Amino acid sequence: MTEEQLQKVRQEIREKLFEQINHSLEISDEEVQELIEEEIVEAGKNQYIPLAQKDKLRREIYFSVRKYDVLQELLEDNSVTEIMVNGKDHIFIEKNGHLAPYAGCFESREKLFDVIQQIVAKANRVVNESNPIVDARLAGSRVHVVLEPIALNGPILTIRRFPEHPITMEDLLRMGSITQEAAQFLHSLVVAGYNIFISGGTGSGKTTFLNVLSGYIPPGERVITIEDSAELSLQGIENIVRMETRNANIEGCREISIRDLIKASLRMRPDRIIVGEVRGGEALDMLQALNTGHNVFLSFRQSFQ
Repeated sequence: MTEEQLQKVRQEIREKLFEQINHSLEISDEEVQELIEEEIVEAGKNQYIPLAQKDKLRREIYFSVRKYDVLQELLEDNSVTEIMVNGKDHIFIEKNGHLAPYAGCFESREKLFDVIQQIVAKANRVVNESNPIVDARLAGSRVHVVLEPIALNGPILTIRRFPEHPITMEDLLRMGSITQEAAQFLHSLVVAGYNIFISGGTGSGKTTFLNVLSGYIPPGERVITIEDSAELSLQGIENIVRMETRNANIEGCREISIRDLIKASLRMRPDRIIVGEVRGGEALDMLQALNTGHNVFLSFRQSFQ
């Protein structure tokens, strides 16, 4: 069966499935898989479908109906560290440190838009024409979305994958990313409560390094993290408060900015405040906090190359 014929069968089965699912508000994943199997068997009565293509149909149709469509396979591949969707037809991935185009694509802009809405809704975020830029999170990933009319070539979706197992200072030493002397020096600075600012370009490992340094925080300290989109993975800290910003929405909820969260954190008896990214007016709030005796910050800002 040619790819064009397979695409036609896939589309016909999906349309039949949506008709059945729309009439049933409560249907489990197992029932959806059974319906897909029945439709594939029925389609196979009219034309021969090789076993490998049947398996491909089952997987792709199920991902389209219940998961994240063509992105699902990439999200399940731990070697893929970044997924870049430039409109419905162009998907690029970073895998094992190399950037390459991906063969799959979305069948329509509407389907890509539906997947984006599915992702941001899980993070309790809203993205639409009036609010076309949003940061969100997906399990183990950071998500950034830009919609039309800002994005001229269709919806833009960027997904940064985080390591399944957090990197430690021992890992950095083993990889030669840092010397033993530098690691010992940074350990002394963190324990002594120095203010540490981490700066670097996109993908340079700022968040990873901040997570590594957090491993030096003495036990028993109260740590507060503030982020646009929660992505820090601090290890071994029991007394931790995690806060995330919020965009204004159509329901009347006002925006909660990093500046708001910094001011709130100062009333929480913090030993350390970790701000995920400093790139605006919150820099002034941090300086004012330092001047009033809150002298322990770990933070980073983006630098441009």
